[in-house]
Amino acid sequence: MKLSLKSVAALSLLSALIAPAFLAGSASAKPAGMDRNYVGAGLAAGVTNGGQDGDAANLGGNIQGRFEVPNAPVSVRGAILFSDDTSAIMPIISYDVPVTNNANVYAGVGYSFVEANGEPSPLGNDDSVVLTTGVEAGVTKDIVVYGDAKWGINAYEDSEADALSFQLGAGYRF
Repeated sequence: MKLSLKSVAALSLLSALIAPAFLAGSASAKPAGMDRNYVGAGLAAGVTNGGQDGDAANLGGNIQGRFEVPNAPVSVRGAILFSDDTSAIMPIISYDVPVTNNANVYAGVGYSFVEANGEPSPLGNDDSVVLTTGVEAGVTKDIVVYGDAKWGINAYEDSEADALSFQLGAGYRF
């Protein structure tokens, strides 16, 4: 696999976001992390271009959810990133690391299914493997805020380019 400057930058970003989570685990008091499930919505910003006509970076929205797996540090997540043209639907499995009693950082892997291949979504225009890392925190008993980055590997049709998207949103915990 030939690493481009964008790929190296994306790997560096993912490492910078994930490393503090593992270092935080060495503290003497273990935080409980954020529990419960949620569903939320917000903005999605695709920041890459696949190099073909119609592949430009775009701004759209996201709908994301988390289902906590009891007694395990993993969650099952779902995300929909949408633009005016199409949506990318992603099932994701994540490893969650508590950083406070009401916040987690997470890293996960999934797959992006683009509804209309060739049409731009915030995460490219073709089906792809997705890596994600993010943070989520409860701000009240029922409200959570989240932010994450998603990296679609070979996420553009007729191109070997990767896609990078940043999401920010708020959700309802249940």
